[in-house]
Amino acid sequence: MKYIISFWLLCVTALLTVSAAAPDTLYHELYRSQYHFSPRQGWIGDPCGFIYYQGKYQMYWWGKVESEDLVHYQEVTPFAMKGAPENISYFTGSVVIDKGNTAGFGKDAYVAAYTAFEKNSKKQAQGISFSHDGDTFQYYDGNPVLDIWSTEFRDPTVFYYEPTRKWIMVVAKALQKKVGIYASSDLKHWEWMSDFGPYGDQEKSWECPDLFQLPVDGDPYNKKWVMVVSVNWAQVQYFVGDFDGKEFKPEEHGYPLYVDKGLDYYATRSFRDYDGTLEHTTAMGWVATWDYAPHVPTTYGKGFWSVPRNLALKTYPEGIRLVQTPVTGLETLRYGEVAYTRTLPVGAKRLPRFTPEENVYELDVTFDATKPNVFGFNLCVGNGRKAVISYDTESHNLVIDRTNCAKEQMPKFRRMAHAKVEPVNGKLRMHIYVDKSSIELFTNDGKDVFTLLTYPSETQTGIETFALRPGTSMDFKGWMLESVW
Repeated sequence: MKYIISFWLLCVTALLTVSAAAPDTLYHELYRSQYHFSPRQGWIGDPCGFIYYQGKYQMYWWGKVESEDLVHYQEVTPFAMKGAPENISYFTGSVVIDKGNTAGFGKDAYVAAYTAFEKNSKKQAQGISFSHDGDTFQYYDGNPVLDIWSTEFRDPTVFYYEPTRKWIMVVAKALQKKVGIYASSDLKHWEWMSDFGPYGDQEKSWECPDLFQLPVDGDPYNKKWVMVVSVNWAQVQYFVGDFDGKEFKPEEHGYPLYVDKGLDYYATRSFRDYDGTLEHTTAMGWVATWDYAPHVPTTYGKGFWSVPRNLALKTYPEGIRLVQTPVTGLETLRYGEVAYTRTLPVGAKRLPRFTPEENVYELDVTFDATKPNVFGFNLCVGNGRKAVISYDTESHNLVIDRTNCAKEQMPKFRRMAHAKVEPVNGKLRMHIYVDKSSIELFTNDGKDVFTLLTYPSETQTGIETFALRPGTSMDFKGWMLESVW
């Protein structure tokens, strides 16, 4: 991450900068997401150690939270890591279940692999900690287990690769714009296999790599590997290719492909299924950008994670692409459905019949994109402010404008995003999740996804449609969503 935040600073943040909310306001503070996970108090950053084990999704930010459905969350502890020397801080990493006791910590031990940051030298090396309950991890006295004497070497993801019976680590060589690939038999001694990169987006820095397999077009006999890597402290790019236990070889080397084309999605991490029962590979990301993450106007702490997204690969004329769809469990939060079909009036008009009193809702809307027009939504409307989602049927350009949305003033926050989004059979689908201080937009069944922070006032709850010309029809569904707290 761009601004290295040590573990002790996280603790201080949690204790000193967070308001002590009364029981009747906890989880309902100003700007607190109502169906995205955020900790009770304090800072949350990159997702770490996402596993599914013993019937539970277990997630870490070196605090720990559990979930049985990825909709409702139970925070276990804000401090899972113990025993590091005073000079060491825990940075981003991952967790494995060592079913074969390869590391000698015991059968089925939890082993966390992370970047051990040395405060005085600023060196970044890889360390491990172990646990027998998954709630409290003890620092390994033999750390670091992988050290190349670099100040830009971080964020390991570790998984077991069955064909070679080796643990694999992918870890960022940040300023080289490379992902180092290492192998180990015991999680303690690591051998360099290869480097991947630089490819695609090479502007600033690479961080938080992950490598996982997905079926193509739903075919379990045709799988590809996906390498994701966070770039420029602001976005996540991905590559589709093949992995043989030593090298990852992408099928395309050209322009970058982004997991999310919005303004605030970073450090995505996939769940590793240690029960062998999951039907989907699911991932979540950090809804933030380092330019202003420390300055967001929340009082309970800083940061939250995205809605969980099921991942798949689908073949398009231009190649194989990653698609993301929100987990279906979110549908259990719906109430007050409104559905109708109408033709969009010219100009900006208040959306009829669906008028939420707070920004906690879901929209699933399909537009006719066959007629020349510019149309879309104004969300979080009120007090002269709004967030704009606009689509041009001729250029196929989708634009998100939040330059005049936030009530609060934050550095570098007034921004726009845009991307080309092709209609499907003459239709454009917008599946939108609005939650207090954020918007997540899934278009055309998740091929193009846009995530952004908003921070509107409590009275900015209006929704408008707009159209430049007449004749565009809209099939609309909307639901209010219950709080998971």
